[in-house]
Amino acid sequence: MQFIDMVGFSFPLLATATAPVDNSMVIAAVLLSLVVIYLASKVGGELSNRLGLPPVLGELVAGVLVGLSVLHLLVFPEGGTDSSSSVIISFLQSTGGLSPQAAQGVFVAQSEVISVLAELGVIILLFEIGLESNLKDLMAVGPQAFVVAVVGVVTPFAAGTIGLMTLFGISAVPAIFAGAALTATSIGITSKVLSEIGRLNSREGQIILGAAIIDDVLGIIVLAVVASLAKDGEVDVYKVIYLIVSATAFLLGAILLGNVFNQAFVKVVNVLKTRGELVIPAFIFAFVMAYLAAAIQLEAILGAFAAGLVLEETDKRKELQKQVIPIADMLVPIFFVTVGAKTDLGVLNPAIPSNQEGLVMAIFLITVAIIGKVVTGLSVFGQPGINRLAIGVGMIPRGEVGLVFAGVGAASGALSKPLGAAIIMMVILTTFLAPPLLRFVFPDPETATTSSGESTADIQES
Repeated sequence: MQFIDMVGFSFPLLATATAPVDNSMVIAAVLLSLVVIYLASKVGGELSNRLGLPPVLGELVAGVLVGLSVLHLLVFPEGGTDSSSSVIISFLQSTGGLSPQAAQGVFVAQSEVISVLAELGVIILLFEIGLESNLKDLMAVGPQAFVVAVVGVVTPFAAGTIGLMTLFGISAVPAIFAGAALTATSIGITSKVLSEIGRLNSREGQIILGAAIIDDVLGIIVLAVVASLAKDGEVDVYKVIYLIVSATAFLLGAILLGNVFNQAFVKVVNVLKTRGELVIPAFIFAFVMAYLAAAIQLEAILGAFAAGLVLEETDKRKELQKQVIPIADMLVPIFFVTVGAKTDLGVLNPAIPSNQEGLVMAIFLITVAIIGKVVTGLSVFGQPGINRLAIGVGMIPRGEVGLVFAGVGAASGALSKPLGAAIIMMVILTTFLAPPLLRFVFPDPETATTSSGESTADIQES
């Protein structure tokens, strides 16, 4: 992911450009933030699980409660807040001796550290998901996934853009930007939910996952186009061609790499004798792949996912999966709680006149966002008896990917406040609706059967 970088923020960790920051206060603020995050994720996840919902939904809701919308325990500068809005910073001023003059610098540095940890969390999440996926199964559904992804990009983009221009009189560039925001699919949230309900390796799950990956690549290309439009009113054709070629080459290269690298990886691991002999080389490989993806202007999470796919083919995959779990348990909740904390439910308040126009546009965008992805299931071919509704629902959540579009649009000045609020509302609702809807459209994995007559649970245990 390149969210923070895309919206124009840098990471001068533990220091600001204007004044030195007390590192001990930054560490204290980060530690308190992690206490809030872990407590919120655990309480939210447990409550959600007891209600029969995916724990990830509870983590997202808990993030909203502790974040900008309610308790202000976890807030970030990019949300338009300063140190005076942070309960943690106020607590440090009252109990830790933090001076008012240093408060803003500590707040900014603390927020940057948590944002970096959240980015690292989603990279590890996608690496873990790659380890749980089967490359051969993904390739087997490749044609279907590609069709689903293309339909899932073209349908909401065209409907959203044309609808905003004709129904609301929005000019071309902001309408295209909003239409582009509708194309996104949050692979992180969808794959996490599929894993939790035991459907990641089902035919539907593999099509959703493959389509979400392709959708993400297409979304990056669309984002590059609309960002170029917002900047100077014209598209950089060479950059678009470069993104298409580099994305295709990277994904194909990662697949081919799996045939030669996995054996070399096992040989290296067998030579090492100290602690971390398996998990450390695996993370080195994952981070290198994530870096390579980011370096060629793709999403870092795609590189991490590709690394997981490659290592899934090795004889060490089951042992590696077990060793990655506790690391993911430490970092992945930071990502989901942070996504929730950054959402501002204040844009839902109809009493504010400036929000009323945004509410009407939001209803339109939410409708297009849901229908535009649900219809993707109808495009699946050559798969008799497949759950097409589940495939469409799995493509609904925009999550962190939708936030990328909203952030770039806000930073470029292309979006008006009502339209920007409408996009944020669309991202929030599609993100929160998808997990329970996925649980609803998929039958219980204990009783569901595959075309071969085996239960999904049995397949996963084998």
